[in-house]
Amino acid sequence: MKTFKKLIAEFLGTFFLVFFACGIACVIPNDNMGVFSIVVALGFGLALIASIYTIGNISGSHINPAVSIAMLIDGRMKIGEFIGYVISQFLGAIAGAALLAVFVPATPLGTNSIGSLAIWQAIIIEVVLTCLFVYTVLCTTAKADFHGAGIVNGFALTLVHILGISFTGTSVNPARTFGPAFIKMLQSDNAAISQYWVFLVAPLAGGILAALIYKLLHKDCCCKKN
Repeated sequence: MKTFKKLIAEFLGTFFLVFFACGIACVIPNDNMGVFSIVVALGFGLALIASIYTIGNISGSHINPAVSIAMLIDGRMKIGEFIGYVISQFLGAIAGAALLAVFVPATPLGTNSIGSLAIWQAIIIEVVLTCLFVYTVLCTTAKADFHGAGIVNGFALTLVHILGISFTGTSVNPARTFGPAFIKMLQSDNAAISQYWVFLVAPLAGGILAALIYKLLHKDCCCKKN
């Protein structure tokens, strides 16, 4: 029952992240790119904060396969639990994008794109953005008594979005990107799904890199939270 609750929590957390944060990206006018980027970035950060302080005590509020793979590498979860988390996250993202499509079907639904970047540039920026975010999560969750983790992690996600939106729209989360891309594919728009592999490989690589950096620098400094 405890594991089931964790999986439901991860589903709900990812569902709300996609519905609210990607939803904001769909309804906010983008005629002023600076304002648009900040508002959308805050949307993602606030959605994460809300998730952490609601389901964080149940599942840890990963709502992101890149976070989960880092937790797996750091020994904070087992492989079976990791697989369950990732499945729940992807299903939650699909459900969130599907509900969003009910209200704004003609929008991109918050899909990601490499835009004018070369593929290698898109991969590098996503690896770096994800690495910073996941590294922050690993550090703030290393001690159970750090109650400000939700705020710090939310603003870390906001930070990477402020920079990354102009490049790739900022993924740093393979599940969050897959949901909208999958729903657009069902609408016969294959542009996002055709580039999805970039937003699967790069964030996972960023999460793995963050875990390796954390283990190198913090192995004997922090008491891990189980």
